[in-house]
Amino acid sequence: MKFLVADLERQAIDFDETLAPGSIDFVDDMQQVGVLHTAGRVDLLKEHRGTHDIVEDIRIRGSVDTRMEVACARCLEPVEQAIEASFDLIFRPSGADLDNSDRSISTSETEIGYYEEDGLLLEDVLREQILLALPAKNLCREDCKGLCPECGRNRNTDPCECATTSADPRWSSLQAIRLDAVRSQGKP
Repeated sequence: MKFLVADLERQAIDFDETLAPGSIDFVDDMQQVGVLHTAGRVDLLKEHRGTHDIVEDIRIRGSVDTRMEVACARCLEPVEQAIEASFDLIFRPSGADLDNSDRSISTSETEIGYYEEDGLLLEDVLREQILLALPAKNLCREDCKGLCPECGRNRNTDPCECATTSADPRWSSLQAIRLDAVRSQGKP
């Protein structure tokens, strides 16, 4: 669904959409597994920067509710994650803030997104909000043992006999000194 500036000039638009899994493209290791429901309102805000300079910002307020499947950060098994998020965002036309002077930006300006051409795609907003709502590290369970760094087996389901610690080759010179010292003292 695309919100066009021309339509928003006439009136605000309310939306209430249900999207089936696969409607939005996510990154490779993530997929939508439940129905996505979103509802909200889109307005056009006109920012007057001078007599003839008006910037048309799109404000979108709403919520998103769905279930996502992502890979566990340790063992790579699929983990289902419920997403419930609300948002209140401002999007400005791409290039509206470009000028030739250097200036600092305010905190509120760091929270502004940009739209291309004549409008804003709802799917782009939802994709971003879902990615932001996911935890930084998804685990299948708190005590996940992860993958064996030697053989690659999932330690949760298939224990392996690989050594749990491997010698760091950078310490080999010190290890040799230690062995020489032990031998010189007559200890095995």
